[in-house]
Amino acid sequence: MKRIYKSVFSVLLGLQFLSCSSIVENLNVDPNNPTKSTASLLLTGAEIANMATQEGMASRLTSIWDGYATGADRQWLDYYNYNVTAGVYDADWNLVYQATNANALLAIDQATALGNRKLVGIAKVLRANALATGTELWGDIPFDQAGDIVKYPSPAFEPQATVYTKLLALLDDAIADLKSGVGTVTTEDIHFGGDAAKWTQVAYTLKARLLTDMKQYDAAYTAAQTGVSVYANSLYAPHGNTANVNQNAYFSFLASSRTGDINAVGAYNVGLLNPTSAKNRSNAKTIETARFKFYYLEVGVNSPGKVEPNTTGTTGFYAQTASFPLVTYQENILTLAESALRSGKGFATALGHLNAYRAFLSTGGYINSAYLTAGTFKYDPYVAADFAAGGIENIDGITSDNALLREILQERYVSFYGQHLGWDDERRTRAEAYGIKLTPNNGTLLPWRFIYPQNELNSNANAPKPVPATFEIPAIYK
Repeated sequence: MKRIYKSVFSVLLGLQFLSCSSIVENLNVDPNNPTKSTASLLLTGAEIANMATQEGMASRLTSIWDGYATGADRQWLDYYNYNVTAGVYDADWNLVYQATNANALLAIDQATALGNRKLVGIAKVLRANALATGTELWGDIPFDQAGDIVKYPSPAFEPQATVYTKLLALLDDAIADLKSGVGTVTTEDIHFGGDAAKWTQVAYTLKARLLTDMKQYDAAYTAAQTGVSVYANSLYAPHGNTANVNQNAYFSFLASSRTGDINAVGAYNVGLLNPTSAKNRSNAKTIETARFKFYYLEVGVNSPGKVEPNTTGTTGFYAQTASFPLVTYQENILTLAESALRSGKGFATALGHLNAYRAFLSTGGYINSAYLTAGTFKYDPYVAADFAAGGIENIDGITSDNALLREILQERYVSFYGQHLGWDDERRTRAEAYGIKLTPNNGTLLPWRFIYPQNELNSNANAPKPVPATFEIPAIYK
């Protein structure tokens, strides 16, 4: 497995240096000849490619645009101030399409020919995860025509709403395959070893994510009820301690290749969690010191003397061997909490889901045990009076429902640290009265989207014209 991991990683690393090409150019002319690989190897390749997709620009750029971190030096200071050119996005577009989508489609074709529906189902979930990230970040993207260079040398971009509909259908197909009980997958699945039940839960949580993006909260609640039910069933990207092979991608960036480019000085999330901050979210029932120390270093090693993301040893959130969250129990139960409240399931039901999550946190949750010392964490259950006017979660006297919604949205933001999901939420609720309210890093406007990569604009005759700019609102958020 380590040999496979290294081989596929090398292929993915090469994608960072592709010359101008469309998302499907030379898909079937790879030097490693992927069309002749086995379905099992293609599945592993798709999994590693999806890990890279979720941990790449989708993580780093949205982190500095969404208040999790701060661009401090070189290009990253420019990016922090929203000065990003189209060429910056080339590598991550390639990860979505030439790596994840391509490998997943090939795996689906070969596994279908073999009658291995379990492998087909897993590959469909991976494809959906990557393309969902693509449309969340870029808006309209290629879908049906992406992956066949012979028939579609310039794949058409489809409207974002259409892509969402097709992603939901793809996940339904994946669930049917996974539930069929047909086929065998073992160690080639580096996440769950072929556990179809866990993959099925992941698929439902991804459905809930997409439906939440679309503000279809009743349907999101229904999907999440069958989603990731316990922390052990969460989809994480596994990592090791071998540089340029399997280490945490954020660690590699922060502590090796781009030391000092990103820190967390003045970051919104630091203010929420730092116990010394006047804006910290602690109260009589909540102590966030452990989570703050898990996420951040108060005296940085990569930016000496400054608060920065925690890459410490084996314990920091971005440690070299730290697994990275992709689709989690945290996301699922907080989706239940928010969608219950928004879809009319009632205050008590929503509060019950939030308290179930707090009970998980009160046992340590996903926080590394090294930070869970006495007095550094507390997540006692809330009661209705806490959200009534004058309660500890409603000192400004808004309605109880709005006070609970505000707390759920803030908890989602804090829990989605490092993932692009935090930015998805912030954009979805930006026009609402309650939620995460950011101040622009520069100027008077907050960014709304990634711009299309330069290679795609140069090579694909069907690329959108005019090209939507960073501050143009994607259809899903209008």
